[in-house]
Amino acid sequence: MGAPERLVARPSLWTIIAAVAAVIVVSVVAFWGPWATPAATVAAGEDEAVVAAPPSPLDLPENARVLIFGDSWTWGEAAAPGKGYAYEVADVTGWTTIVDGVRGSGYLRPGIDGADFGTRIAQLDRWLAPDLIVVQGSINDRRLYPQNYREAVERAWDRLADIFPDAQIVILGPAPQVLPVEEATALIDADLADLAARRGWWYISPIAENWITAADYRDIIDTSAVGRDHPSTAGHRYLAERLAAAVAALSR
Repeated sequence: MGAPERLVARPSLWTIIAAVAAVIVVSVVAFWGPWATPAATVAAGEDEAVVAAPPSPLDLPENARVLIFGDSWTWGEAAAPGKGYAYEVADVTGWTTIVDGVRGSGYLRPGIDGADFGTRIAQLDRWLAPDLIVVQGSINDRRLYPQNYREAVERAWDRLADIFPDAQIVILGPAPQVLPVEEATALIDADLADLAARRGWWYISPIAENWITAADYRDIIDTSAVGRDHPSTAGHRYLAERLAAAVAALSR
């Protein structure tokens, strides 16, 4: 006696059409997915959203001139002289780096030996003519956040774009100096990511990309009275390598 037969219903014409359409949609998504740069969706109001154009891939020449602007991490705090990440990344990439770091400085907070970000940006020399600008930080605003924070960022970035209209710009968000990440630092990271997306600028988030985790925190951050929760010399080298890799991933 043979195996029991199964009744197979014949599909209708509309079922066939729907199935073919589904296959086409899946094929299109599969084709574009790996290569497409996702557009950033940013809030425009309570009931609407605007999809910003995705940033264009970075296009850097060999031996690019790169202005790295930021706070004490960019200054090279806790590293051996000349071994801060902003200097080390030149060794990793072959860039010519122009380093402008002021300890304690942020978008809201003036630094120990310099002004806040917006004031400092206004004082930059347009003849620096960088191919790329990396704006780093800053955790220094976390005690003053959120009052007037976004407005201060917008003013600083407007000045930057006005002074260097031809430069490519990447925003490097704050990296955690302590773990777990402080709430204000996480909120600053989210604000900067949103504001960069609105302008169509690339944003690199050391927090979201887990540059510093519980597993490697002690290898990267100097928690001694000298380091005061800044990267060690080895930590700065590690950050230089991560920055170089991140920029390469955003480039043509």
